[in-house]
Amino acid sequence: MSARLAEAEQECRKAQEQSLRAQAEMQNLRRRAEHDIQKAHKFGQERFSSELLVVIDNLERAAAAASEHEHEAVKAIHEGVNLTLKSFIDCFAKFHIEAVDPQGEPFDPELHQAMSLQENGEVEPNTVIAVMQKGYTLHGRVLRPAMVVVSTEPAGDADN
Repeated sequence: MSARLAEAEQECRKAQEQSLRAQAEMQNLRRRAEHDIQKAHKFGQERFSSELLVVIDNLERAAAAASEHEHEAVKAIHEGVNLTLKSFIDCFAKFHIEAVDPQGEPFDPELHQAMSLQENGEVEPNTVIAVMQKGYTLHGRVLRPAMVVVSTEPAGDADN
């Protein structure tokens, strides 16, 4: 009788252990599913947002071009384009899309794409001296890197 009781207790412990493992695995699965859902909500708009970057680039170009003219009709167009651009920027902010405009900052390969290098003795080497196209992030993840010109040491200074 004692042997059967010990055997039953051992089976009970095994069953409890299996139950605890199953509960822990279910909890981990639930956490992973919640994490995946949060990630999908956060980055589900990534492709759509990337497509809109072309639109905001064109609005910025139109605003810059219209600002150079003195004609009244062009001034009205400039004002309209600026209002549309402001609405677009506000919409981007609402959905955590942020511009990366690194003028004067150190080059960061995570956020910037170097389009060319240019010798420049006025700033530290590896500094962004021109932004050809702004970059954008979505919740901190790069949608498009900023296209930049990066400074290098002048050739004469490299010998020192």
